[in-house]
Amino acid sequence: MANQIPLAGFTELPPAQMCHRAATFYADVRRRRSVREFADRPVPKAVIEDCLRAAGTAPSGANLQPWHFAVVGNAVLKKRIRVAAEAEEREFYQQRAPAAWLRVLEPLGTDSSKPFLEIAPWLIGIFTQRWGNDAAGERMKHYYAHESVGIATGVLITALHNAGLACLTHTPSPMGFLAELLGRPENERPFLLLVVGYPAAGARVPDIERKPLDQIASFL
Repeated sequence: MANQIPLAGFTELPPAQMCHRAATFYADVRRRRSVREFADRPVPKAVIEDCLRAAGTAPSGANLQPWHFAVVGNAVLKKRIRVAAEAEEREFYQQRAPAAWLRVLEPLGTDSSKPFLEIAPWLIGIFTQRWGNDAAGERMKHYYAHESVGIATGVLITALHNAGLACLTHTPSPMGFLAELLGRPENERPFLLLVVGYPAAGARVPDIERKPLDQIASFL
């Protein structure tokens, strides 16, 4: 059994304070929206670093932490990512996407043009590490890697919102070009591309509703 240490950092709160904090957090996080119109204003690297540290606190299968965040701020590389992503997106919209999926996307106003990939100050390529190496250098499978990276991504998105930034989860399919452009090793598979920055002045978002609690949860 691994060495065990006392639990540190947990603070139990009175029920009234718990309720207040939960309601306050919900009121803040419900403002979060996916943004497709970004300003080109710079965002301090230190902010991104702390948000990534927060993502790194996410739970993972056997604590293997099977994620990598490749952060891109270089304008030339962002341009290359846009060109590659738009090529995949054009093929998707014109050939691969089933009609039913295009009907679902239509109210969101998305298409194959992705200027935000160049405009936003930061792109974060999120990768799933399918395997790693143990202390002896032997290949070791990462179990529940996809689920673990999904949880870490959720923490990252929430941390960015908490810091006063907007983001967009971008998932061109397939995303093999992302691993190549960002020089990631063969054990990593692209999970998604997160676009991060400030919303553009006058940015608009789709008029959508979120499902109420009774449609997303049940108490048994």
